[in-house]
Order: sequence, then C-alpha cells, then structure tokens
Amino acid sequence: MLGGGSRSSTRLGQSSRSCPPRMVKISAEPSSISFSSVAPLKRHDVFISFRGEDTRNSFTSHLYAAFQHNKIQAFIDNRLHKGDEISPSIFEAIKHSNLSVVVLSKYYASSTWCLRELVKILELKKRGGHIVIPVFYKIDPSHVRKQTGTYGMALEKYKRDVKHNMALLQKWKAALSEVADIAGWELKNFR
Repeated sequence: MLGGGSRSSTRLGQSSRSCPPRMVKISAEPSSISFSSVAPLKRHDVFISFRGEDTRNSFTSHLYAAFQHNKIQAFIDNRLHKGDEISPSIFEAIKHSNLSVVVLSKYYASSTWCLRELVKILELKKRGGHIVIPVFYKIDPSHVRKQTGTYGMALEKYKRDVKHNMALLQKWKAALSEVADIAGWELKNFR
C-alpha cells in the first residue's frame, strides 16, 4: 500500500542489486512497495491489463520495458486486434501471474476484453494470493469508481447492447468500483 493510502504520481524504480533473482521491488514516492519472491508455479511475475489504443505506444510500453530491464517477467498481449475474442491463454496468463497491473485509461471501459480481464483479475484477488495494482492513467479515479465520463458512456452503450445479459453488465460495474477502491497510482502528466 502506498504511504497513508494516498494516490500520487509515481515512477518505477530499479530493483535493488541485492535482491535475489525474481524479487520484485517497485519504488513509489514517498514510500516504497516490495513484493516477496515469486512462487515457483507462476509463469509470470506481472500481468498488464491495458487498453491498447490508449496506452500501448506510451505508458504501457515504458512500463513493460522497465519490467524487462529489471528481469521481471511481465505478460503483455500485443497480438489482440480490434474485434478479436480474448483467447483462453489470456485468462491462463492472468491465473499464472503473481500480480496484475491494471492501467485504467480514458477508454479502458470501452473494451469488453479489458472488462473481462478485470473481472478475472479481481476474482483471483478475492481467492487470495493475487496482488492488484491499479494505475489511473490520465483519468480521475472517481470516474472509474462512479462510472462517469467515458466510463459512464461505455457502460450505457453496453446496457443497450447486452440487454439479454444484465448480470454481466453488473459484474463489470462492480469490478470497476472495486478496482477504483484499491490504493494505486494516479498518473496525470505522463508523456
């Protein structure tokens, strides 16, 4: 948890040279977050959930590069294209990761893939042992929590589109509210 549970702009720090291989250490100003060594059955240290059109060529690519530089096994799916279905391998990657970084951007809720990933991530968190770190990328956490702005518009569209599956829509809304209540990072000025 960040110091005092407050959200502030942060940057990834480098892992300490004294850490054993596969030890994750993420620095946040003014305090730091540390994670214990990776469980042997996990294939990835981190699963990154993001809206490709919003952050693939900016924040998410930098985050992924920082993980790689620090020898942190991060899963990022660059193969999904608009209109494709999420493959079972995505859910397996989530399941076989120690933690998930959820990059909540302006149009994250406009992607049913992202919402399905988020539901799966939070299901694993509830079962225990899966850490979730939300990153509010150029979006106010209250828009996510209260589903206003682009989040509200996306959910209204789904309400019309999935009339036959209102339970799914309620799951998505609950997941967005839940992730917004987790202490994370708010990045307003990342270039």
